[in-house]
Amino acid sequence: MEADWSIVGIYISPGHNYFGHHGMKAGTHEMISVSSVECVAGMGLVGDRFFGFKENYKGQVTFFAWEVYDDLCRNFSVTDRNPSVFRRNVITRGADLNAWIGRRFTLQGIEFEGVAECSPCHWMNEAFCEGAEKALANRGGLRARILGNGTLSQTER
Repeated sequence: MEADWSIVGIYISPGHNYFGHHGMKAGTHEMISVSSVECVAGMGLVGDRFFGFKENYKGQVTFFAWEVYDDLCRNFSVTDRNPSVFRRNVITRGADLNAWIGRRFTLQGIEFEGVAECSPCHWMNEAFCEGAEKALANRGGLRARILGNGTLSQTER
């Protein structure tokens, strides 16, 4: 089934800032905005920190809804952060990401499998603002496996 939503941003990062940093300081690897990214089945996004992380990894790509970001900005009066602070790869518009958990879907001709919610963690309070972790409950994004090869491109600028 082809997903009917748009991509408003794509980010990759060469290293981890939060993953594996429990009890330590956050890392300093930037999120790099790209207009397109190569998806490799079973591996992840070329150039991203989770590429080839481990076999069948549930977070080969992560999706996050622009609507959630926009809501958080309004509710917390945040104007100096962009959606990359949440460390998700693909920012979508018009998607109910939780509806894709446990389902296969196709986006721009590439097949994915929605695996689980990207559960927010305490780092979100540091990265965005105090209260972000709680506000992201049940809307932290979507972890997915990549089942087909192809290039995913931003559709909105």
